[in-house]
Amino acid sequence: MNDVIERILVTEEEIIKRSKELGAVITQDYRDAGKTPIVVGLLKGSVPFLAEIMKHIDLDIEIDFMDVSSYDGAQSVGDVKINKDLDTNISGKNVIIVEDIVDSGTTLNYLKAYLQNHDAKCVKICTLLDKPERRVKKEVEVAYTCFTIPDEFVVGYGLDYDQKYRNLPYIGVVEQ
Repeated sequence: MNDVIERILVTEEEIIKRSKELGAVITQDYRDAGKTPIVVGLLKGSVPFLAEIMKHIDLDIEIDFMDVSSYDGAQSVGDVKINKDLDTNISGKNVIIVEDIVDSGTTLNYLKAYLQNHDAKCVKICTLLDKPERRVKKEVEVAYTCFTIPDEFVVGYGLDYDQKYRNLPYIGVVEQ
């Protein structure tokens, strides 16, 4: 399984350490404001990160999932498709979108507007990885970022290549 990994970019230990730090920040932000957030994981890639970070948010939270795509294989096609919508009514509520990686920003810009149009009180984005060099349209505002990475193709900890390598316990750079 590790045969396509050129090198490890972020170790499992670094992910856990940074998730603890970020979870404390999220806890403080929402506790200070007296808010109970709905944490929305974007399927499938966010699942390992969501499971890790929510352990470190010391608040009552609600959890829901969406399946949203703008990719065909490894290429972004630009059109956003909602395959699974929320089961929870978000009207008047605070939403934290949890994502594995912010790449072009297309999906998250669309999704943030979509949730705001469904009367979410506040929508913030939390990501394991941010790849700002890949932004193609307007900037996407990311409130909580674990790691900013260069423009390299990465897998592991939920990120995949053709549905493989999601279960690696680290973020690895794929060989070119």
